[in-house]
Amino acid sequence: MPRAILPLLRVFLVFLMVHAATDLAAQETADAPAPADSGAAESPPTPAEAAIGSAEERGRQALMSNPEVIGARGAADAPLPAESDEALIAALTDPAIPSEELAIRALPLTAAEMSQLAQAWQNMAKGMTKAVVEEQLAVLAKENAGQEEVPRERLTQLIELRNNAFENLSTVVDGLEAKGGDAAEVAGYRAYRGAIHVDETQRADWRTLLAQAANWATDEDGGLRLALRVAVIVGSLLALLIIARAVRGVARRGLSRVPDLSKLLQAFIVMVIYWLTIAFGLMIVLSALGIDVTPLFALVGGASFIIAFAMQDTLGNLAAGLMIMINRPFDEGDYVTVAGTGGTVQSVSIVSTTVVTPDNQVIVIPNSKVWGDVITNVTASDTRRVDLTFGIGYGDSIEKAQEVLEKVVSEHPLILDDPAPVVRVNALGASSVDFICRPWTKVDDYWTVYWDLTRQVKEAFDREGISIPFPQTDMHVHMAAPAALPFGDPGKGEAAKAGVDTSADPTPEEGEPYYAREDRVTSFRRGDEGYDEDSDNT
Repeated sequence: MPRAILPLLRVFLVFLMVHAATDLAAQETADAPAPADSGAAESPPTPAEAAIGSAEERGRQALMSNPEVIGARGAADAPLPAESDEALIAALTDPAIPSEELAIRALPLTAAEMSQLAQAWQNMAKGMTKAVVEEQLAVLAKENAGQEEVPRERLTQLIELRNNAFENLSTVVDGLEAKGGDAAEVAGYRAYRGAIHVDETQRADWRTLLAQAANWATDEDGGLRLALRVAVIVGSLLALLIIARAVRGVARRGLSRVPDLSKLLQAFIVMVIYWLTIAFGLMIVLSALGIDVTPLFALVGGASFIIAFAMQDTLGNLAAGLMIMINRPFDEGDYVTVAGTGGTVQSVSIVSTTVVTPDNQVIVIPNSKVWGDVITNVTASDTRRVDLTFGIGYGDSIEKAQEVLEKVVSEHPLILDDPAPVVRVNALGASSVDFICRPWTKVDDYWTVYWDLTRQVKEAFDREGISIPFPQTDMHVHMAAPAALPFGDPGKGEAAKAGVDTSADPTPEEGEPYYAREDRVTSFRRGDEGYDEDSDNT
């Protein structure tokens, strides 16, 4: 019985497995998406998609249908029709297209389209480079075969055409970079061109390089073009110098009419205008020649930080010079005392001040020291007071001396009446009665009045019998008792020479004062005992 049931069980299990597999396949078929009906019509685009797709054409039509554009005169008799994308791509990939036309035609392209165009020009340059390599191999084979003069005109022409393709590639890559293209992609294109140029130059012999140089020098897009640009730049610089000088002259005349503007600040503003004119003019000329000046700004910006860090002291002088020009503590021609030096200001630049001393020494002082120290401007005012001091003896009349001083001051033609001169007794000195004499005069007449009054007062005092005290020295000699000095030794001196016997001279008694002795010394020379006592007497 059990053996009869086993076959039935096997059949039943097989049936269950087949039924389960059938259900699973049916479920997968139900879950799979239904195939699209090829005969069904595509869904129409949304309004946004339609507007985006027609935006290019609608923008051009709006521009060309403008009444002002239609009525304006142009290079063509009528606005040119729209260029198809196929015609544009064909023109942009034409191997003979000039780089200027390529740059203009590529302006409407997006970054993605510029990337495709760059790939196309790289492929063209690649194909041309293969032709150059084949010609180089042919030249090398003939040289190895022993031929001395191998023609290189074809190789030169191939390299020139290939270089034109690389120039167009560079134009497209520059546009791609300007429109936000991938930096790695841009670097890859430039590295490809640079690697080919460097490798060819390293492998070429001198005959090939000479032929290329001669061909480049006579090419309109090579040496002739560079020479023309250099000539334009040099001529523009000369013209800019002339224009800048004319602008500087106009600015100087205009600033001279501005009231309360110092000469130093005028000179600084004129200098800034002069160099700005040259700088802006040069940038305009370079831009007109197609040279990108944007990297110059980046270069200047990067170098400014390094220069500022390395030239801290110079920048400090620059800031001090600007403060001097703005605050105007002195001007050109003023007599000042700055940084311990007195002299006439000759000029003030951005970083230094030049001073000429009265003995004609030219001293250049950094502006940081000038601005950081006390500045004394002697000639800042129109008038100046002359301070003089005269002394008379204590036995002279004060009233008479004052009358003499006032008379001398009043008779001098360069002394001002307003402010009035001041003549007063100022001090009772150790040996004189001191008068102060303080007249006012013009700044330019200061030293003339100073020297004239000094002489005239001395002459007037002499005429009136008024004495001017001067220091005198009285010397008092005090002698101490000689303890063991052999004064008056017998047999010495003038008495011994005359044959006079000095042995009979009385011997000084012990304790007798020296000043009472007959053999005392009454005159001294330097080095003898005693001391001097100085005093000032009239």
